[in-house]
Amino acid sequence: MGRLPRAVLTAVLGATVLAGCSAPAAPAQPLPSALAPATAEPAGDTPSASAVLVCSDEAEEDITEALALPPQGIDTPTWSDHVYSCRYRFADGAFTLSVKELSSVLETTAFFDETARRLGSVHTLDGLGEGAFVTTGGSVVVRKDFKVLVVDDTALPPGLGTPPLTPSQVALLVARTIIGCWTGA
Repeated sequence: MGRLPRAVLTAVLGATVLAGCSAPAAPAQPLPSALAPATAEPAGDTPSASAVLVCSDEAEEDITEALALPPQGIDTPTWSDHVYSCRYRFADGAFTLSVKELSSVLETTAFFDETARRLGSVHTLDGLGEGAFVTTGGSVVVRKDFKVLVVDDTALPPGLGTPPLTPSQVALLVARTIIGCWTGA
């Protein structure tokens, strides 16, 4: 899948400001490899509050506002191997949000880089988390603190929301909305 047209990208990113807690995320900044972000917490036995947020009522409301379309439902979240995940279902398709929790900058970097190799990276997204890219399938992957968010759009129809958005536009809008809500990931 190719690059999003600049006008569409600007419109999608600008639209996230309208959603509840979706103020634009701080620009991506490289991290010194030995230093952890001040708010980062290592992975634990249970999912963090920021991981749980992706499947919460608050996220559902913000995503509904951003897409101008409510999901028909959200599947029960799962927690396995430090991945918190749920699926947002719509009439004609779905997207899945997952958050991998890690315990250090080095672990997070290695997982983010491996995800880019495994899913393919079409292009990077500046200003989203501490690193982000669009996969060859159009999904969006974002790194913030010791977490990696994946918005898997592979089960979405060609047009969703109002106005109709492509799956990769939906994934970008959802990623931007979630990252805007992560104040203390």
